[in-house]
Amino acid sequence: MPFRFRHSICNEVYQGWDFSAACRHMRGTGYEAIEIAPFTLAEDPAALPPAKRREYRDIIAAEGLAFAGLHWLMVSPKGLHVTAPDAGLRHRSWLHIRNLIDLCADLGPTGEGGGVMVFGSPAQRGTTGGSTRARAMERFEQGLSSVADHAVERNVRILVEALPNAQCDVLNTLEEAVTIVRRIGSRGIRTMFDTHNAVDEVEPHQVLVERYLDLISHIHVNEVDGKHCGAGSYDFLPLLRTLKGLNYQGWISLEAFDFSPGPERIASESIRYLQGLIDTL
Repeated sequence: MPFRFRHSICNEVYQGWDFSAACRHMRGTGYEAIEIAPFTLAEDPAALPPAKRREYRDIIAAEGLAFAGLHWLMVSPKGLHVTAPDAGLRHRSWLHIRNLIDLCADLGPTGEGGGVMVFGSPAQRGTTGGSTRARAMERFEQGLSSVADHAVERNVRILVEALPNAQCDVLNTLEEAVTIVRRIGSRGIRTMFDTHNAVDEVEPHQVLVERYLDLISHIHVNEVDGKHCGAGSYDFLPLLRTLKGLNYQGWISLEAFDFSPGPERIASESIRYLQGLIDTL
């Protein structure tokens, strides 16, 4: 079977839309999967009852989409932090992650899991309360280790996302993320690559992706300034060429941060732009 890219889109671009209508537009525009920001489902998404989880799962399937996974894991409920000195706060925060593993699994086909959880959430993992960066990194790794077995049990992968220093001072490079993933040594903990959040990387992005692809389970595409694909100057061709050459099997998922053009334009222009590049490979 010839190689082909699989396109996904993050749902928060469809602010204010009915969930079914958003899914229908995604599929009609050419996306094959939806990636969900949990805070768009409920203030406390981990507390969604089983019936509501089945409803969302069934809508996704009925509209012809696959479920790629979750991102923006800790926007709500408010006040959580996974590296804070307060042990009680850390416990509640990692319990939230554990519960989101179950949500992620339940939103997949017939509740079998298989989705990813992109762990960015800079405000909830950066140093706080007088912690050193080294101590915060230790706590982050310890917390990931504590939920790794549950992720494996539910067939979910938690993806450690490297974030630029301007956003967060805990895990700033793909190399740092890979180091933690390797130390934990669980198939439930992997990493991902985001073209927008890799701004501090000093090596070409395609070089990094080639080096660490065995541990990369997801790709976010967007412009360096957060706009949708094609609205800026990021050169996606080297990355796409590398992914094709290495037979990457994960999702290429659009995560735009500038919603001002509106979801119809963001979704259609991005996939048309990327597909135009892909057609040249």
